[in-house]
Amino acid sequence: MVSKQLKWILLIVLALIWGSSFILIKKGLLALNPFQLGSLRIVFCAIFLLLIGFKSLTKIPQYQWKYIALTALFGTFLPVYLFSVAQTQISSSVSSILNSLTPLNTLLVSVFLFGLGFKRIQFIGVIIGLIGTAILILNGNHHNVHQNNYYAFLVITASICYAINVNLIKKYLSDLTPLSITTGNFSVMLIPALTVLYFANFSEIIYFKETQHAMVFILVLAIVGTGIANILFFKLIQMSSPVFASSVTYLIPVVAFFWGMVDNEMLTPIQFIGAFVILIGVYLANKK
Repeated sequence: MVSKQLKWILLIVLALIWGSSFILIKKGLLALNPFQLGSLRIVFCAIFLLLIGFKSLTKIPQYQWKYIALTALFGTFLPVYLFSVAQTQISSSVSSILNSLTPLNTLLVSVFLFGLGFKRIQFIGVIIGLIGTAILILNGNHHNVHQNNYYAFLVITASICYAINVNLIKKYLSDLTPLSITTGNFSVMLIPALTVLYFANFSEIIYFKETQHAMVFILVLAIVGTGIANILFFKLIQMSSPVFASSVTYLIPVVAFFWGMVDNEMLTPIQFIGAFVILIGVYLANKK
């Protein structure tokens, strides 16, 4: 009973943290380009995790480091840049809604890459989810002529990366502590992220007041929205299932939409319909 309650508590806490991440990315992009933002997010988080979890790296057997590297790539490295680039053209609210496709993509990855069976109702859910995605993107293009809403496909790609990540963790890393997995992930990514940051010409803007202000948002995003959240998420995966853990994306749009309204973002009525259709599809795709 305690375990069941704890997994729901973790789910809600993660929704609050990750639902707030999209507005932090938006604020960071006011002074940083997507590659500077993504790299700083990884670097700040890596430093934080190495300070609190360096000793946990010794608990990772040598044969599991290849899976640590893979989960680092799909779970963080690619998504942080994909989300940052996408939000230069689409709103934080739309980005969070498309992120809710993660459980649907988790099912597809489980079926096609990990051999999990599925039911007809789940296949129908996949189709409905894709229809809702098309509504959201196409209507966004119609009402936001100054934005390129096809950048939404970057968010969809990121959600596929997340789907691969949760399946890899459940299958290959369930015997490791969440702190070991998270610290291992970011220790692997630190040098590549610093390399990207160097070539993104960050040194040319670091002394600007606007840059330093944006870095505060990214510091919060890195420590709370990435480091602490990943530890909680890996714990949730281990004590539940990949699909349950990824269902946190049901709740994320609610939190993100609230922050979007605070920041004067608003969806069109058709986009609301598209978002609702996506959530129906994800719900059906997750039925056991």
